Amino acid sequence: MNINIIAVGRLKEKYWTEAVNEYSKRLSRYIKLNIAELADEKAPENLSVAQKEQVMKKEGDRILKNIDENDYVVCLEINGKQLSSEDFSLFFETHMLNGISTISFVIGGSLGLHNDVIKRADYHLSFSKMTFPHQLMRIVLLEQIYRAIKISKNEPYHK
Repeated sequence: MNINIIAVGRLKEKYWTEAVNEYSKRLSRYIKLNIAELADEKAPENLSVAQKEQVMKKEGDRILKNIDENDYVVCLEINGKQLSSEDFSLFFETHMLNGISTISFVIGGSLGLHNDVIKRADYHLSFSKMTFPHQLMRIVLLEQIYRAIKISKNEPYHK
């Protein structure tokens, strides 16, 4: 299976990149992982609604250029469906059995995802009703993908 993570914003701090590298290494035994880091738009604190829409549209266009028409697209959204780790594992198993070869996970920037990206999604996933930094969500997503694979293969995983 191919997993793409399409994320707005670059990881600047060493501890984030080290965590991504560690989970990428662990996952390399099981899947082909591709991470696309997309530039975020500079956005001052007090944006008008029109300015916010413009920023989100530019980021959304970049995201959509990184999605293949055959990808199964999962947007990480605060209003998405919440799953247990076991259900997330079942999500992968079900999609593999249904012939899905590539799943693209999308992590938006600080303003969220543009409606064009949300409309393209095949699934809307939430890890919490809380808001998290997009850098942290990349790590959480990688960890949960790794955990899901270990669960589906009935392999031990540290608790």
